[in-house]
Amino acid sequence: MALTAAAYQATKGGPLDVDKAFYDRVSGTPEGRELVDKFEIPIRSGKAWEVPAGHLCRLVTIDGPQVGDLNIWNLNDPRERLWASRTRQLQRAHVSTYDRLWSNLPFLRPLLTITSDTLADYGPDADGGRVHDLLGTRCDPYVNRMLTGEDFDFHCHSNLVRAVLPYGLAESDVHDVLNVFQCTGLNEHDQYFMKDCPARPGDHFEFFAELDLLCALSTCPGGDLSVPMWGPDAHDPIEVCHPIGVEVYKVDPELLKDWQQPQRAAYRNLHGMTRPTWQS
Repeated sequence: MALTAAAYQATKGGPLDVDKAFYDRVSGTPEGRELVDKFEIPIRSGKAWEVPAGHLCRLVTIDGPQVGDLNIWNLNDPRERLWASRTRQLQRAHVSTYDRLWSNLPFLRPLLTITSDTLADYGPDADGGRVHDLLGTRCDPYVNRMLTGEDFDFHCHSNLVRAVLPYGLAESDVHDVLNVFQCTGLNEHDQYFMKDCPARPGDHFEFFAELDLLCALSTCPGGDLSVPMWGPDAHDPIEVCHPIGVEVYKVDPELLKDWQQPQRAAYRNLHGMTRPTWQS
């Protein structure tokens, strides 16, 4: 059966036509990077941190499989942030090496480019599952209350809200996430499903910051998602929760000599200002 072509096609030399050789050099030159920050995010918690433009950031499953919910903003203007739905259209629903995460309107530019992924060869599995998911979003206490009648304050939404408060951001700034290391798909009824996280100790997901970024990550309270969070078989899955490590690297400027930060969208942004005639 012939494959259906993607709706959004890359133009040679355009932002969807990634210079893979450049990102291979940046990521694949061990002597060309310097560790400048390293920390762990404990189970059922969240943390925000900065990744300067031209730096690499690596997320690591330290001692076992663990799902992480990632939010991203332009550090210098947090009105610009990850746009999960447009990224699904421009890239794909589960992202990996050389895919980019895109920002919202009126900015519309890549915030980061994925440079290394030890789970790049995973999926689709027997159930159609793939990893690093943009299909779903963060777990939150509102849905939990609706489904269980109980309050729980360590959902990813809650963790992300607390993580960004020191940066002057609020609950309304938390947005749809990239579910790093999470295995998901759509079943035969077109319903969203989650599977056990396939990551093992030492697996990583690495990206190159195209702009100065503020990142925030929650270590999901569901851990590796091998235990249902809702439904008749659900129970507290704390025994399958693990921390996630974060490493930030400064890249040798010599490796960046051909790189430029992406410019915001060139559209003139006339919404609400004037109404052009159709002929113009």
